[in-house]
Amino acid sequence: MTTRRPADPPAAPNAAAASSADAEWLLTDGAGGYACGAGDGVPRRRYHGLWIARPGGQARRMAVVSAVDERVLFDGRTTFLLRAHWADQGEPARPAADVDFVPTPLPTWITTGDGFVLERSVALRRGAADRPPVCLLRWRNHGRATIRLHVRPLLGWCDADHLPPADERFDGAVQARGASWGVRPDPRLPTLWLTADGVAAFVVEPAWYRRFLYATDRDRGYDHVGDRWTPGVVEFELGPGSEATLAFALAEPCAEPVAAFDEALAAAQAADRLAATARDRFAGRLARGADDFLYRADGGRLGVLAGFPWFGEWGRDVFVALPGLTLARGRRDLCAEVLRGALPFLRRGLLPNVYGATPADSHYDSCDAALWFALAVQRYADAGGDAELVARELLPALAAIARAYEEGTDLGLAVDADGLLRAGRADLNATWMDARTKDGPVTPRAGLPVEIQALWHSLLAFLAERDDAWHGPRDRCGKAFVRAFWLADLKRLADRVHDGVADASVRPNMLVAAALPRSPLSAAQRAGCVAAAEAELLVPIGLRTLSPRDGAYRGRYEGDQERRDRAYHQGTAWPWLAGFYVEAALRAAPRAHKRTAAKLRAWLDGIAPELDRAGLGHVSEVFDGDAPHRPGGTFAQAWNTGELLRALALVAEAQA
Repeated sequence: MTTRRPADPPAAPNAAAASSADAEWLLTDGAGGYACGAGDGVPRRRYHGLWIARPGGQARRMAVVSAVDERVLFDGRTTFLLRAHWADQGEPARPAADVDFVPTPLPTWITTGDGFVLERSVALRRGAADRPPVCLLRWRNHGRATIRLHVRPLLGWCDADHLPPADERFDGAVQARGASWGVRPDPRLPTLWLTADGVAAFVVEPAWYRRFLYATDRDRGYDHVGDRWTPGVVEFELGPGSEATLAFALAEPCAEPVAAFDEALAAAQAADRLAATARDRFAGRLARGADDFLYRADGGRLGVLAGFPWFGEWGRDVFVALPGLTLARGRRDLCAEVLRGALPFLRRGLLPNVYGATPADSHYDSCDAALWFALAVQRYADAGGDAELVARELLPALAAIARAYEEGTDLGLAVDADGLLRAGRADLNATWMDARTKDGPVTPRAGLPVEIQALWHSLLAFLAERDDAWHGPRDRCGKAFVRAFWLADLKRLADRVHDGVADASVRPNMLVAAALPRSPLSAAQRAGCVAAAEAELLVPIGLRTLSPRDGAYRGRYEGDQERRDRAYHQGTAWPWLAGFYVEAALRAAPRAHKRTAAKLRAWLDGIAPELDRAGLGHVSEVFDGDAPHRPGGTFAQAWNTGELLRALALVAEAQA
């Protein structure tokens, strides 16, 4: 084993930086996989694990390395370090030692036992064109005596969304190749290789660990008791000041675990420095997490993952998030690459709501993904993107989308006689407010949803700037939009029009129309929408999806899936809407830009503490509409990061 003198152990988090024990950390591997868990090390979700991978050729993620059972043998005693919640115990089992958690630059646990101090860090080296991703663990002995460390990898070997029971048919055979050991308990995945830095022993001892309990999944109404399998024990001997590194790789062993870990650590340290030295610390920390959502699909296509730990690549989320994740960070190159990569997936004017490996494997059940794509193209062009790329590839794609809608296409998308865009059906919620229960759509929006009309008009206006043939459709749509949606007595927009009847529900979708630069609304009409949103929807961490004055309002996002779905768009607050609120407020106050920007900046700063609350370095997907606005849903969401970055950039530009 290589012996190196490490630096001093990381300092334990101070009071200012401390977060709750169940706050969740995240690492990503650049290929659609990730590692995540709670700061105290107790797995609370089936998704908590050291490597939830997306093996090549598979669209779904698989739980590969769920955890490690570590045991320190020292001075005739064995100290068990495994943190787990067993189904027959009321409380999680924890080590008989003191454990401090340090989230950055890499998630690190420092265990102080009776006579020993052991540090363990986890890293993912991101995949690249010429190499796959690797999961890495490093242990450091900060004590003054030699210790023995036994490590049992606990493997899931299952679809990450499920917790299957033990399968006694698992193959416990181990293939040895130098300091690497390969296991393939069943053929659903390629061989998993464990590679130890230097000389280490591996004892073949397959076994099942049964009845882990995952408390968060239990509370959310999902299956929550599962088993994990181990092929055996890796045995290390760690002298004072020495360290050991263990690499997990699929298909082929990692040739140099130490170099791979050092590379991942250096990248994390550089990202931390960049965030710490950013002029805007809030924006810097958001930008630090932005790359977590970018990944390479098979074949090298650059895509955007909607959120962690369970979302994949969702078209609507991709194109809402994309401008903030890229353009707000000055990365027009990344924006262009994602936009170009989407073009082969266009089908009859639609883009997938859920991407598969190919268009044939994708799900086209979103009426607005292509419209959000069109808006992302507009933002790219407006930000000074490659004019040749826009003219040669992107503009023809937008024109094809518009023509498909004029002719009528799937999901009920068709332009009506007034030039507005019908969408959806009574049994299909095809906008972002898409929650369903056994009774059907929770928030019916079939007909003419307001944000769909705003996006449609913006697309027509963008095309008209480059081709006079689109002037007529743009003007007809704009006039019909104001006529159908503007509620003069309430001085705001309706949320949708269905069968000629305006739905006057107060929802944030009107802010899309109030925010877009290519909107048929006047400054006064924009201001009316902003005032209504501020009066009834605005909360410290985003905007509610329905006014609390509405009888259908639900202020708490909690319970099993049906209860959560009934609240999802019926009052639950969403941070990503901050981008459109900020943009609309600035456009509504052209003569008070700086004063408005200062107010908006103060509101945005109130969201910054969420980066240390539920998802470390990220803002949770949703929050209760009612105070104290508890976080819920995924702990990291692409469009939250993207739209908050875009909002901060808009405010900074207004204050300049």
